[in-house]
Amino acid sequence: MTSFGITNGPAPARLTVGIVSAGRVGTAVGAALERVGHVVGAVSAVSDRSLHRARTRLPDSEILPVPDVAARSELLVLAVPDTELPGLVRGLAETRAVSPRTIVVHTSGANGVDVLAPLAEQGVVPLAIHPAMTFSGQDEDTARLSSCCFGVTAADEIGYAVAQSLVLEIGGEPVRVAEDKRALYHAALAHGSNHLVTLVVDAVAALREALAGDELLGQQLVDGDPGGVAERVLAPLLSAALDNALRRGPAALTGPVARGDVAAVAKHLEVLAKVDPALAEGYRALSLRTAQQSGARKDMIEMLEGTGRQ
Repeated sequence: MTSFGITNGPAPARLTVGIVSAGRVGTAVGAALERVGHVVGAVSAVSDRSLHRARTRLPDSEILPVPDVAARSELLVLAVPDTELPGLVRGLAETRAVSPRTIVVHTSGANGVDVLAPLAEQGVVPLAIHPAMTFSGQDEDTARLSSCCFGVTAADEIGYAVAQSLVLEIGGEPVRVAEDKRALYHAALAHGSNHLVTLVVDAVAALREALAGDELLGQQLVDGDPGGVAERVLAPLLSAALDNALRRGPAALTGPVARGDVAAVAKHLEVLAKVDPALAEGYRALSLRTAQQSGARKDMIEMLEGTGRQ
């Protein structure tokens, strides 16, 4: 195995890369590695969608069974769902499909390098390199990798040096995550990104209900299609709120909970329940957490905890 250069050192060696499998993450990572000179020699793909991604995003790569992908690779990227990763690793180890000294990277956020132990025992270099990014399956995914952070975990300092080199090469920022903190790291990212989508979808649904039927002359009708009036109303507000939260922390909080306006929050719960009771309960739960963070008065806490439910 050729050696890697580290920051401010010689350029990392060109590697033959194998991707398992051709999902959104795998094809984005593969394309990013090809952009900086590595060669994705082979990729595994089974479903029609993954076959299409492999052919369009990694057109020079052979589509092969997993053992053949592994056997050909100096750098093997396991880009499978978290639940499939342990079984894949066990299968590769049992068949001895991976050559010793191969760099084996998985992209799971929840796992560190312990999940790669069966392969590490056979002499591979185990790395966990998780891009802190959401993926759409489109070309912009690869561009986003060049500006995002990657949670990296390795078995030793040599592994960390290799992981750092790979991430820096494609323009990302490596962030060290201890093995025993991977689950917490993943929970934080899921809470921030997945629940943000849930929150925005609920806010859009409520705003559509508030605006529908009162459009100005010539204005786009308020309907259920994405990218409409409701989204345009919310976009600058949500963008500013996110920017303020990341820049200022809890000091960015505004609104009726922060002001201690119990009557306004109770009215919000009432009208939201008429749109969708589940939406109202989501608002209640987030308002309670907001109240706890902001040190709200006892009457606000009690109302949101349920003693003051209408």
